[in-house]
Amino acid sequence: MSTRIKINQAEPEAYKAMLAFNHYVETSLIDPKHNDLIKIRASQINGCAFCIDMHTHDARKAGETEQRIYALNAWRDTPFFDDKERAILALTEEVTLITGHVSDETYNAAAALFDRAYLSKIIMAIININSWNRIGIATALQPSVQAK
Repeated sequence: MSTRIKINQAEPEAYKAMLAFNHYVETSLIDPKHNDLIKIRASQINGCAFCIDMHTHDARKAGETEQRIYALNAWRDTPFFDDKERAILALTEEVTLITGHVSDETYNAAAALFDRAYLSKIIMAIININSWNRIGIATALQPSVQAK
């Protein structure tokens, strides 16, 4: 399978806007470990192979453990994530799967752990990766095969 369209070439201004949004998130002082968890979990839910590959590699380079990465899709059933990470993962799942609403329970749990500015950064990070996932899936981006 090959990439269907390269949006950065077909619509460079739209792609620049996405890069600007991404730059905001990456420089917003959100904890990089939190951002990595958001990126990986949303990408898993959305089934974006390109983003899963990229963000798991990036997380490993940043010091994330294999154990936590492998267990991320079953985070509720592990002791590997702290209360803040659990709140972030729950919010990531509900925003990503936003067929209804983000529940008051999930939102209030996150709001109890983070100030308004940081919670806003978390929400924007979730929106950012969901946008990239949709670009990756719609255009059929494929991860590179890594040499053994």
